[in-house]
Amino acid sequence: MTGFEIAIGVVLIILSLVIIAVILLQEGRQANLGAIQGAADSFLERGRARTLDAVLAKWTKIIAIVFFVLVLAGMLVTKFLGA
Repeated sequence: MTGFEIAIGVVLIILSLVIIAVILLQEGRQANLGAIQGAADSFLERGRARTLDAVLAKWTKIIAIVFFVLVLAGMLVTKFLGA
C-alpha cells in the first residue's frame, strides 16, 4: 500500500464516522407524533428544528457525495497505480 492509499483510507474512515454522526443528529420523520402524546412545542422551537434538520440533511448529502467520490478515486488509484 502506498501512502496515498493509506491517506484515502483514513479520510474515508473519518468521513464515515461524520456521516453516522450527522444522520444520528437528525430528527426522525415521526417526530411530529409528540403532539398526539401531549407534548407541546412552541412555534419557534419547531421552526428552529426544521431549519436545523434542513442544514443536517444538506450536509448529509454533501458528505455522502464526497465519500463516494473518494471511494471511486481510491478504486481508480489502486487499479491503475497499485498494479
